[in-house]
Amino acid sequence: MDCLHTRLLTWYDRHARNLPWRISPQDGKSGVVANPYHVWLSEVMLQQTTVATVKSYFEKFVRQWPTVEALAASEPDDVMKAWAGLGYYSRARNLKACADIVATQLGGRFPQSAAELQKLPGIGAYTSAAIAAIAFGHNEPVVDGNIERVSCRLRADDTPLPAAKANCRQFMEENSPDNRPGDFAQAMMDLGATICTPKSPACALCPLQSDCAAYKDGTQLQFPVKAAKKPKPTRIGAAFVAERDDGAIWLTKRPEKGLLGGMATVPTTAWTAAQNGETSSTAAPVEADWLHQGIIRHTFTHFHLELTVWSGKVETMAGEGWWSPQTAIASEALPTVFKKVIVAVRRDAFR
Repeated sequence: MDCLHTRLLTWYDRHARNLPWRISPQDGKSGVVANPYHVWLSEVMLQQTTVATVKSYFEKFVRQWPTVEALAASEPDDVMKAWAGLGYYSRARNLKACADIVATQLGGRFPQSAAELQKLPGIGAYTSAAIAAIAFGHNEPVVDGNIERVSCRLRADDTPLPAAKANCRQFMEENSPDNRPGDFAQAMMDLGATICTPKSPACALCPLQSDCAAYKDGTQLQFPVKAAKKPKPTRIGAAFVAERDDGAIWLTKRPEKGLLGGMATVPTTAWTAAQNGETSSTAAPVEADWLHQGIIRHTFTHFHLELTVWSGKVETMAGEGWWSPQTAIASEALPTVFKKVIVAVRRDAFR
C-alpha cells in the first residue's frame, strides 16, 4: 500500500543522516538494535541544542563514559566540565542523577515504556517517547521541532504553537507504523532537518509532496504558526577577573540550584533573571587596581545579560574558590557567558 509512512521510510532508507548515536536503517533491518544509553544521552543533549553542536559532545562523553554505569561512577564536577558550552545546565545535573538511578536501582537497564521513563530525572514527554520508540520499538508519538514543522505543513495547521503540539502528536499516532516506529520518527526528523527546512524547503525533493496541503496552496513558509513572543528584558551586572602574577585566575562555584547551577564562574555582582546587579568596580570582592575591559553580552532563554568586565592583579582572595592555572582554565566547567568574560581579558584563553 502506497501510504505516507511507506513513502517516507523508503526515502529514509536512502537518505538517513549518519549520526554517531544512531544505527542505520540497513543495520536495523539486519537485526542490530539501538543502544538505549546512546539514545538517551543524545536525546538529552539535543534538547534546545543543534545536531551539529551535539555530535562532538556526544562522542567525547561516550569515550569518557562508555556505559551508563561508568557515567554513574563519575564525579559530578567532571560531568559539568564535559558539559560546559552545551547550555541549559540543569540537563547535566539531571543526566548524572538519572545515570545514578539506572545504574544502582535498575541494574543498568533503562525502562522501556514512556510512562516508566518519565519517572527518571530529566526525562519528559518528548524524551521518553523518543527513547521508547527509537531504542525499544514502541509506537509512541514523538514530536520535536522538526516534526512540528513537517506535520503542520502537511496539514496546513494554522493552530499556533505550542497549542499545535497536540495536533502533531495526533498526526504521529495516526501515521506511525507498528513495525518501524523509531525509524518513522527519525525519518520525520531528518525530513525536517534536510528537506522541509524553516526558510527554504526543498519541496521538489520531498517524498511527501503529494500529501502536503501547504505545498498545494503555496503557503509552506506560513507554517508552523508561532505565538507572538514576549520581549526579553535586559539585565546588567559586573564580572571580575582576578589574576595572580603567575597567570592563574580565581574561580568560584555557583549554587547547585538555579541558573548555571554547579558551574564555575568568576566573581560577579548579584544579577539574576529578575534583577540587575551593580556594574562598577566598587562592588569588587577585594580591593585592587581594577581595569575596565568592556562589556560582554549574552542571551539566556528568558533574558539578555550585559556584564561589565573588570580585571585586576590580586594575590589573595576571600571566600570559597580556587586559583585555576593558565594551563587548566580551558578544562574548567565554565559556561559560555563566563568564557566570554575571560576572553575579554585574555583573548587566547581557550585556544
